Amino acid sequence: MDFGLVLQTDPPASTVVGLMRRAERNGFRYGWTFDSAVLWQEPFVIHSRILEHTSRLTVGPMVTNPSTRTWEVTASTFATLNDMYGNRTVCGIGRGDSAMRVAGRPPNTLARLGEAVDAIRDLAEGREASVGGEPIRLPWVKEGKLPVWIAAYGPKALALTGRRGDGFILQLADPFLTEWMIKAVRTAAAEAGRDPDSVKICVAAPAYVGDDLGHAREQCRWFGGMVGNHVADLVARYGTHSDMVPEALTAYVEQRQGYDYAHHGRAGNPDTAFVPDEIVDRFCLLGPPEAHIERLRALRDLGVDQFAVYAMHDAREEVIDAYGSTVIPALS
Repeated sequence: MDFGLVLQTDPPASTVVGLMRRAERNGFRYGWTFDSAVLWQEPFVIHSRILEHTSRLTVGPMVTNPSTRTWEVTASTFATLNDMYGNRTVCGIGRGDSAMRVAGRPPNTLARLGEAVDAIRDLAEGREASVGGEPIRLPWVKEGKLPVWIAAYGPKALALTGRRGDGFILQLADPFLTEWMIKAVRTAAAEAGRDPDSVKICVAAPAYVGDDLGHAREQCRWFGGMVGNHVADLVARYGTHSDMVPEALTAYVEQRQGYDYAHHGRAGNPDTAFVPDEIVDRFCLLGPPEAHIERLRALRDLGVDQFAVYAMHDAREEVIDAYGSTVIPALS
């Protein structure tokens, strides 16, 4: 199993770079950042510094979207980083939640997302693609490689991921939901004539190492609010008691009142009071290292290739080091 670190690009950028360097020293192989231009600093500028100051880390956004940048700009950015540092980037992409909504625009349609996935990959790897109905190619790209991993929850997005994604990003660490969603992705891949096992599976969730579960839950409760915000559209479409979406994912969202993006992805988010302890425990990894190892072994047995640690809490360095000394060696 591979491991990744996920950070917001809060200033100063030097702190983000330093934490990514620390992660690489501890055996992490992926460095991910949020991508929401209004809420945080521009990630691709910081990605360049991360790549410059690491030697093995694969770097990318978790996640970008098809609208805040045009597709040829996104592809050219990845291709430039790859040309400078070797093929060490990965494109995590989704419909766009915080990046779009905070600017007063709705998330992208799945149709647009699917078209963008193909176009960005083709352009970044030197092939021609259609952008806005016009054929475009980046003539300077040589031997570029860009895997595109899609973030998804709902049945249609999971099917799209199976048909077109190089990887699947699932933002929660509940084994029951993970198994259900991996099955949906791999079924869609097989139906599209692809090798289901060729789609990499990345589970991303907060991890907090320590014996004080009460404190750990409060530091990670924001994640239940973030997931609830992501699946609110699914609840609006399918309800909380539907055969299309597991109730284990949607039922707790019934108590959700609203969401202020000023606190998005941050410990102490006041809009997450509706998130019960049960959801925090199911969606996140909390407790001593042995508890993390047990959950991660279960996820690995379900087919998870990477666990990406959300480190938006008060123990970032401690968790990185604990994973490096205990957890990663047990799962590698």
